[in-house]
Amino acid sequence: MENQVSLKAEVAELELEAVIGFNGHVPTGLKCHPDQEHVIYPLGCTVLIQAINTQEQNFLHGHDNNVSCVTISKSGVYLASGQVTFMGFKADIILWDYKKRELIARLSLHKGKIEALAFSPNDLYLVSLGGPDDGSVVVWSIAKREAICGSPAAGLNVGNATTAIFSRCRDEMFVTAGNGTIRVWELDLPNRKIWPTECQTGQMKRIVMSITMADDDSFFYLGTTTGDILKMNPRTKLLADTGPAKDKFSLGVSAIKCLKMGGLLVGSRAGLLVFCKSPSYKPIKKIQLQGGITSITLRGEGHQFFVGTEESHIYRVNFTDFKETLIATCHCEAVQDIVFPSGTTDLFATCAKKDIRVWHTLSNRELLRITVPNTTCHGIDFMRDGKSIISAWDDGRIRAFAPETGRLMYVINNAHRIGVTAIATTSDCKRVISGGGEGEVRVWQIGCQTQKLEEALKEHKSSVSCIRVKKNNEECVTASTDGTCIIWDLVRLRRNQMILANTLFQCVCYHPEEFQIITSGTDRKIAYWEVFDGSVIRELEGSLSGSINGMDITLEGVHFVTGGNDHLVKVWDYNEGEVTHVGVGHSGNITRIRISPGNQYIVSVSADGAILRWKYPFTS
Repeated sequence: MENQVSLKAEVAELELEAVIGFNGHVPTGLKCHPDQEHVIYPLGCTVLIQAINTQEQNFLHGHDNNVSCVTISKSGVYLASGQVTFMGFKADIILWDYKKRELIARLSLHKGKIEALAFSPNDLYLVSLGGPDDGSVVVWSIAKREAICGSPAAGLNVGNATTAIFSRCRDEMFVTAGNGTIRVWELDLPNRKIWPTECQTGQMKRIVMSITMADDDSFFYLGTTTGDILKMNPRTKLLADTGPAKDKFSLGVSAIKCLKMGGLLVGSRAGLLVFCKSPSYKPIKKIQLQGGITSITLRGEGHQFFVGTEESHIYRVNFTDFKETLIATCHCEAVQDIVFPSGTTDLFATCAKKDIRVWHTLSNRELLRITVPNTTCHGIDFMRDGKSIISAWDDGRIRAFAPETGRLMYVINNAHRIGVTAIATTSDCKRVISGGGEGEVRVWQIGCQTQKLEEALKEHKSSVSCIRVKKNNEECVTASTDGTCIIWDLVRLRRNQMILANTLFQCVCYHPEEFQIITSGTDRKIAYWEVFDGSVIRELEGSLSGSINGMDITLEGVHFVTGGNDHLVKVWDYNEGEVTHVGVGHSGNITRIRISPGNQYIVSVSADGAILRWKYPFTS
């Protein structure tokens, strides 16, 4: 045991250079900091602080499950974030110091999920709202970092409260709202109690999605799933007005923000952003964005503001001309594959659900998006000449696109019966090798105008998960979830060697000298095999928990990297069989991982839609 501990101490940390990702499904998850220089947003279990001008990123790690809400105090000194957890377990709220970028306190009382958080105007209190399994509202003292008092958030005969907001002037008043409930609360500090008053809306029954408070506390506004806005008076607890009467916002008002100069910014679930005023709430200015709007956050007084959508887009909008600029995009689904073009590190391509995206490595910008609706892309590869991206789709087709324009070059229909699950190309650009969900491996001859099936190799009994081709194009290896890896002769088009193990193989790599292969999969073991006779050379314990899904080896064959369901990126010494570096940063299962040509970066992608770029730790 002591021996193991000493080994652990020598493992260095990988340096995280950049993250591409934003969880657009978190309500009001995107926040602009009062210093007007940074935006803060959640991604999986982390909270990102990104400089608007320099794109420099900081990461707040501390949650062990997805972040469900984020808030900033009025002064900008504190951040707070809440998370989701498993049924019956305590969900943490973390209080962060913004300047030092570190954890101050962990506030743990609610079960299951933190629905909403809000700071009082003078940073005295934090109010938190538990999720549907918890249903309570708690006021925390920031100075003492402990709970002052709590209460059930909603009455017995109404639904759950889902949003909360503090008064802008007084530290003793806040509002919670949700399904059929709107309550104004008064904090009675000497008695450690909070007293609710139910707001009267008459005959109207509404489910509140979003809430905003006027600067002088004169009114607060509620956006509803019906697509209208309620204006309430917090002193009288009465409905002041509601609208629009006719053209309501499609799919509901999912984001709403009060402006200093009067008027409201309203975002709908259908992606419409509108500037309107009470009492008519008719659009004065409007623009259509992509994806349902979940956050609107002001930069300063609101001369400029940022909008986050469910499709994980972040827009910057100038109020005067009301034109949007797309400043960040990322995948909003699990990323299935990542690949670099041959010999260059400037670009890389990823695929997720219905789209393939090409990214510029240094600036993290999306250069191209290729979308095929209603299908899922399982794998991609660049042809060696860089003239096409070959992709594998679950509708059984292989599609080739031009990497500059995204133009569809050709489609191979019915390539496999149960979807195409893996794909690889030969370096002479004459062949594509594909694997299917039924276990067939097919070799395709790619001509100038034609695509011909050369051979269907039927050996695997289950889906093919990974294909790698030898440098001289005379041999390839396919890994399958039936517990076999098969080495194929691509000249005679038949099986050379078969490897059997009690695992679902997820990934395979040739050692650059090509006399050995390394494999891994759901049994968490990394195995080295002799290509010549398929015998196992050695096995390493690859991870302590969860499958290993991605693996890549350097051109020299000195080091290789792995990633899997333990969310860790590991760099291994090939000969020693020991971990040299570990990268912590993912909050979803890592699905694929690649070392860039020239060994500058490691890029890993995960099931929460994140793409992380790490600095390669060794100089080549």
